Amino acid sequence: MTDTATLNPMPLPSSEWRTCALAVMQMADPLAKAQTAERLYQQRSSLQLDVDATLAIPVPDAPTMPSQLALAAHTDVARRSPATLQGRAVLVHAIVHIEYNAIHLALDAVWRFAGMPASYYEDWLKVAAEEAKHFQMLRTQLQSMGFDYGDFPAHQGLWSMCEKTRHDILPRMALVPRTLEARGLDATPLIQEKLRQVNTDDAKATATILDTILREEVGHVAIGNYWYRWLCHQRGLEPVGLYPKLVEQYEAPRPKAPLNLDARRAAGFTEEELQYLEWGS
Repeated sequence: MTDTATLNPMPLPSSEWRTCALAVMQMADPLAKAQTAERLYQQRSSLQLDVDATLAIPVPDAPTMPSQLALAAHTDVARRSPATLQGRAVLVHAIVHIEYNAIHLALDAVWRFAGMPASYYEDWLKVAAEEAKHFQMLRTQLQSMGFDYGDFPAHQGLWSMCEKTRHDILPRMALVPRTLEARGLDATPLIQEKLRQVNTDDAKATATILDTILREEVGHVAIGNYWYRWLCHQRGLEPVGLYPKLVEQYEAPRPKAPLNLDARRAAGFTEEELQYLEWGS
C-alpha cells in the first residue's frame, strides 16, 4: 500500500501551462500526477501561457494509466452490494477511477484546444487541481479500507467521449462536463444514501468525502455550461436547440432519473434544458 504522506509532487515538467498540462496527463504514477496537477494550478501565476500554440499530439493520444489497473468494458465491471466491505471497496474504487479520469478530462481541455481566452485555461487548470484533490481523498479512504487503486477492474467511459470530441471544443464542452460529469450530480446523493444506510465507519467517512466532491463538482459543471454557451455565441449557434443534435450525433448517454435539479440549477442549467433532460423534446 502506498503511503500518500511520504510522496512529494514532481517538479513541473514545463514552464508553460498547456505544455505542462499535456506532460502531466502522460505521467504514469497516479499520486505524482495528482500532486503535480495541484501544483500546476498553484504556481500558474509564475508560468507562461501560450493560448495560440498548436501542441504536438502524442502517440498514443490518451492519458497514461496505472500499469496495475485492468481496463474492461462498462458491462464487464462488476457491481456489488455496499452491505459488505468488499462491495463498498468496489464502489469507492469506481469513484476513485472516475476522479482520476476527471483529472485527464480537465488537463486535456487545457492542452488540446488553442485560441481560447486565458480564463478558459485557468478554469480548467482549477478543475484539474480539484479533481486531483478528490482522487487523493478517495484513494486514501480506499486504502484505509484495506484496498488500493488498481485492485479492481475499471472502465473508460468518460475518456471515450473525450476521444469522440477531440477535434472540436464545442461538443467537448457540451458532452463531457455538462453531460457525463453532470451525471455525477444526480448519482452522488443516491450513493450517499446507500452508504449512510450501511452506517459503518468507512461508509460514513466516504459519504462525508462525497459532500465535498458534490459541492465542487457543481462548479465544474458550471464551467462547462459557461464555455459551451460562450462557444455557441461565438459561432452564432443557439445552445439549447443545438444540444439535442450533439447528443444524437455523438451518441451521448441520457441522464438517469432522478435528476438532482437543485444541483443542476446551481450549475447553470435552464428550466428548458432540464425539461429536455427529464422528458425529452
